[in-house]
Amino acid sequence: MNGHYKILFMPAERNVYALPGTVLMEAAARAGIILQASCGGAGTCAQCVIRVIDGECKATAADVEALGKAKVAEGHRLACRATVSGPLTVEVPQTSLFDADTQILVAGDKHATAGVAGSAVRKVFRQLRPPEHGDGVSDADRLLQGMAVRQVRLDVLRNLPGVLRRSNFEATVVQIGEDVIAVEPGDTRDRCYGMAFDLGSTTLVGTLVDLLTGKELAVTARINSQTRFGDDVLSRIQLCRSEPDGLIRLQEAVVADVNDMIRVLLAEGAVASEHVYQVAVAGNTTMQQCFCGIDPSALGELPFVPAFNRGLSTDAGTLGLQLPTAATVFVFPQLGGFVGGDTVAGILAAGLGKEPITALLVDIGTNGEIALAHGGVLTATSVAAGPAFEGARIVRGMRATAGAIEKITLAKHGDLEINIIGNRPATGLCGSAVIDAAAELRDCGIMDETGRILAPDELPADLSVGLRARVRVASNGEPAVVLAHSGETANGEPICLYQKDVRQLQLANAAIRAGIELLLRRAGLTARDLSVIMLAGAFGNYIRRHNAVRIGMLPPLSLEHIRFIGNAASLGAKRVLLSSAAMNTVREIPRNMHHVDLSLDADFQLAFSEAMLFPDSTRITAGCGL
Repeated sequence: MNGHYKILFMPAERNVYALPGTVLMEAAARAGIILQASCGGAGTCAQCVIRVIDGECKATAADVEALGKAKVAEGHRLACRATVSGPLTVEVPQTSLFDADTQILVAGDKHATAGVAGSAVRKVFRQLRPPEHGDGVSDADRLLQGMAVRQVRLDVLRNLPGVLRRSNFEATVVQIGEDVIAVEPGDTRDRCYGMAFDLGSTTLVGTLVDLLTGKELAVTARINSQTRFGDDVLSRIQLCRSEPDGLIRLQEAVVADVNDMIRVLLAEGAVASEHVYQVAVAGNTTMQQCFCGIDPSALGELPFVPAFNRGLSTDAGTLGLQLPTAATVFVFPQLGGFVGGDTVAGILAAGLGKEPITALLVDIGTNGEIALAHGGVLTATSVAAGPAFEGARIVRGMRATAGAIEKITLAKHGDLEINIIGNRPATGLCGSAVIDAAAELRDCGIMDETGRILAPDELPADLSVGLRARVRVASNGEPAVVLAHSGETANGEPICLYQKDVRQLQLANAAIRAGIELLLRRAGLTARDLSVIMLAGAFGNYIRRHNAVRIGMLPPLSLEHIRFIGNAASLGAKRVLLSSAAMNTVREIPRNMHHVDLSLDADFQLAFSEAMLFPDSTRITAGCGL
């Protein structure tokens, strides 16, 4: 692990360990910090400006041209051009963040506070005169006089008399739109929160958001407990079809997970649950329906029809969430088949279709979603990639947590170098490392285009001694490659890449690439017509773009046209909490989106079979200049 440097990002206080030469924009993405880069990282838009506050980071000509000598002297750099050569502490200004267009707006009325960028949650403080003799105005009418109100919840009315009299008729009215969801004693306008949840097949992510400032107060993630019933959505659908209590078991598992995350978020954010008013939930179709207790069985048979398309709104109590009944839960719309709310959230986060360019959004995960914007038309599809990208079905696989090998490079001295999350002894491989390994082994000749790891006696004659020593024969007689020697691992046993691991990668890889090819083909396009490919999903932050292209997952496009946008499902869910306009956009997306069911496409199997082969390096180089 020598030569790995700690990069600390402020003010988020997030750090990663990076190899020399790593681009700071990539290091930031691995830390969960997504920077603006409309130029795709070409160094021309000057949106990804950071400031080095400790450590050495050489300026480039692009820095000087874009920022000027004075700014460069103060430590400012373009994150897409800056590279790691030692430990760094980096300041990331709010204006450089991908979601920096969220504007902080506070209502001019001194008695009312609205959230960021027009959040639907509004809190109004009322100071009332108590009723006097002969004054028969009801408590509700007295409190809500002059306010635009459509309805008041029954539970609010039940508690209203006591709240007003205990607080000497000083109270805060909480509204979502024109609905009164709570009345709180005293002035509570400074406490207004929401939660966003990304329900993935393998991993769940929750975020606590301050609706007054737009700041993330806490983030937590965990493995989806539903994985004990099967590591993909098809196995969970089958559980619902075959077991009478299958749906109940799945719903109980995910709701319990979300409740655990709620407890963590509240504790880390030092927030009282009664001041959480909105929850936004985005996931694939199966996950959303199971979360809501809606049977997904119809998704297991042609024509794969979801139970709903429009977004759902309900209260936290109905779903069993451990939040006040005042909390409103919004579940994202579903486009069709397995293209669910996470894709809608991603489209919103990426701004797909807002600009007159041809753009592709690829959310890489167990269920891979792909959306294309071209000529004012939005098209989306999904593919069953399987859990290999999450580290599942890999012999020494694990998710991207401390101890996971997450990066593998071929060093100049002719041997492999590894980067381990947390800079500690290795315990396994996460999906990005499997991609790196395949790309590097393909380039140095240890693996052929079919994905076969060559036997020791088949290796190229010019292969370095270090690499040659890594190839060995596994107990089943098949070749394997040592990625971490026994001295680099936590248990003293080497960590290897096995032939079966490569096959799992090829299956996942081929599904993503076949989906991309067919979506482009249906639109009469080729990869050369794309202005940008946006990589989404937690896994998308960790992969190296050039290696994803090298193994054929992504089309042979120049790297400046491939950009990370982070966990787009989480970002989209957060945005609907902070903006009524974003909520309206989300409700409109299903009406303007064309869903493509690739299971009915006769060409999919052929495209999938072709994508199982790793492309020739000369074809990749010709396509994108790698």
